[in-house]
Formats: sequence, structure tokens, C-alpha cells
Amino acid sequence: MSPAQLVVQYLPYLRRYARALTGSQLAGDAYVAATLETLVSDPATIGADANVKVALFRVFTRIWNSLAVNGETEPVVRDLPAEVRLGQITALPRQAFLLSSLEGFTEEEAAVILDAGVERVRELVDEAGRELAADIATAIMIIEDEPLIAMDLEALVEGLGHNVTGVARTRTEAVELASKNRPGLILADIQLADGSSGLDAVNDLLATFEVPVIFITAYPERFLTGERPEPAFLIAKPFQPANVSAVISQALFFQQAARRRDHVEA
Repeated sequence: MSPAQLVVQYLPYLRRYARALTGSQLAGDAYVAATLETLVSDPATIGADANVKVALFRVFTRIWNSLAVNGETEPVVRDLPAEVRLGQITALPRQAFLLSSLEGFTEEEAAVILDAGVERVRELVDEAGRELAADIATAIMIIEDEPLIAMDLEALVEGLGHNVTGVARTRTEAVELASKNRPGLILADIQLADGSSGLDAVNDLLATFEVPVIFITAYPERFLTGERPEPAFLIAKPFQPANVSAVISQALFFQQAARRRDHVEA
């Protein structure tokens, strides 16, 4: 497949990214059109041996970042839909967040797209997580049997502006804790201290109320086969703080967007 054919193949993803970045279909598509015009005028911009998707997003990013207005942010308005709040995250962190969380680029690929180092990309994703989490902060319950990991998670989520309702080490403790303090999000290890399963604990809780759940496991490959119903949000151990904060923000973002849609449909 030629580079031109690959560009066409990746255009829907670039449009999705551009619209999320600008908060507008019209503006996003205009940036995509400008990117295509650049490629038409200078086809060598994407080399024959390049990763075409990464190169395409890199050209788009150069155009986006060349305009000073895109480095500005507006004051946050608390009652806006989640999509608009996402649009108000500072420009560079927002790009890093969307490249990793929405488009699934690796840290190395995002670094190439943003013309930055991998460490800088991690910092930007973490910053985006903090900014978004601060605007949709919630109460988080942690289900984790390893005390040091639980402490790390507790410090991390509190640093993002959330409250921790408590830490449960077993399935039974999780049910009891949730009955006393209903959380707005759950961080759950899959293998617990007494041999019980975080999956079973979460299923018990979801039978009584709906809440976003992020699973944490040392064996993610077991739950990413696509052969059965699997967690939508999964973090692998050992985890990076930036990954945790980004996934928390993503889970809360989708929850807020779903609530807004349900309200409109009602």
C-alpha cells in the first residue's frame, strides 16, 4: 500500500483527534484539510520508510502548534459538558493526553509527533490528568491487598484532587466499604489477599450501583484477549503515575459524557 493510500486509511483517526482537540467538527476538519494541503504541496513530508500514521499526525501537530492562539486556554466553566471541559485543558498536555488515551500512540510515538522527549510526554500526560481530574474530581475506592501499592495509589489519586473513601484488601471488605461510602470510581486489583478476585468484588458492587472501574493487574495479557467480556480500563503493574492519572481522567470523562447523553435523551 502506498503512503498516499495509507494517509487516506488514517484520515478518520486524524479527524477524530482534530475534533477532540478543537472541540469543533468545523475547526477540526479545517486543520485536517490544511494538513492534506501540506502533503499535496510537499509529498516528501512523509518519507517512504516512515510510520505513516505517526508522520501524518506529526504534520498536523506542526500546523496546530504554529498558531499562537492554540497555546491559549479559556477560563474553566464548571457547568460545561465534559467534551468542552476537555477542550479547556492546556494545549500541549491536551495533545499528549489525547494522543495516548484517545488514539493509542505509545509514549515513543507521541514523542515523535510532539517533537519532545519521552519524559516530557509523560509529564504532559500527567499534567493533563491533573487538570481534567481537578474539574471532575470524585470519591475513589481502592481495592488492593499490597499495602505499599495501596499507599502509592492513595497518594496519587489524592494528588489529582480526588478523595479516597478507603482501601479494601478483600472482596468482603470491598462490599462493606462501598455500603458505607459509595464511590464515584473504583481502582481494583484483580488478585486479592484472601484468594478472592477483584473482578468478583466489582461485580458484587455493580449489581447495586453503576460506577467506572479501572482494574490493575500484573498479568494484563490475560484480560486483553478479546475472547470474552473484559475490563474496559486496565492498568498493568508496575504502573507509571502518568498512566494511572490519564486512565482515571479518561474513565471519568466517558462517564460524564454518558450522563450528559442520557440527560439529553431523557
